[in-house]
Amino acid sequence: MSILLDCNNGLGGDTMDGVIPLNKPKGMTSHDCVNRIRRLLKTKKVGHTGTLDPDAEGVLPICVGKATKIASLLTGQTKEYVAEISLGTLTTTEDHSGEIVKKEAVSSTLEIETCEDILSKFLGTIEQTPPMYSAVKVNGKKLYEYAREGIVIERPSREIQIHSIKMLSNEITWYNDYDVRFRFKVSCSSGTYIRTLCVDIGQGLGFPAHMSDLKRTKVGNFDLKDTYTFQDLETALNNDDLPFINMADALTIPSLYVTDEEAKRYHHGQVLDQPDNQCYSSLFKVVDESNHLIAIYQAHPSKRGKVKPFKVF
Repeated sequence: MSILLDCNNGLGGDTMDGVIPLNKPKGMTSHDCVNRIRRLLKTKKVGHTGTLDPDAEGVLPICVGKATKIASLLTGQTKEYVAEISLGTLTTTEDHSGEIVKKEAVSSTLEIETCEDILSKFLGTIEQTPPMYSAVKVNGKKLYEYAREGIVIERPSREIQIHSIKMLSNEITWYNDYDVRFRFKVSCSSGTYIRTLCVDIGQGLGFPAHMSDLKRTKVGNFDLKDTYTFQDLETALNNDDLPFINMADALTIPSLYVTDEEAKRYHHGQVLDQPDNQCYSSLFKVVDESNHLIAIYQAHPSKRGKVKPFKVF
């Protein structure tokens, strides 16, 4: 991934556009992170690309300036996590911060091979019911708002994709009969709740369970090894050397590279012929000779062989 270390004419300026690959610390909400970066950069035009639980850490791309226009596209990218599951106890929030609602001693005969076998059964397209403590809306109200009022309502299940799931632990760790843990890595579609996945894995093994730890290691093109802590950002800020990712590099959708002359037509949002006889069935990014994102285009819904703008920058 190309990393641009340039503040673009100073803080608070209109040309400060790009994505900051933040390593979110535990104990902060995604919105807390946005507010802190707003204060650091002295700009209000900042947004995150998908909520990461307060108790979780890891990759949280932060969009600044014009890059906020692509936040929704970054949110929908494939994500990768390293999670720890605790067998023996179920909580209201499906993680370690919730109140205990069920306990059952884990069988001493449980083996790591059995856990590996259960993990493999979650590979592919599966149904998942969002947890009560989540931001999913039902009847115009967020589920966590119902939960805080002590109301449990029926939630619609939805399909998610588990692209890969792999055991990381060599053995099961026994803290006590009600806290038996192992770690795994999962690559999944946007909208997957790892907390709920841990609960479902526990059910597959025959025990109540919750998520005891979570680290997001990848979002689309953004890898944990390329992220920056808040301390890193403050140091870079003092050196006028902030780590912005080019908007074109941040998106994983197909690319169309154009000359500067061709770029003008896309920049003006014109309806154009399908480029170079290529068939773009979904969104594609239009990138100029300087690797700047000019626009995002899509196939025209009613004009065969034509493309139309989705977003223009």
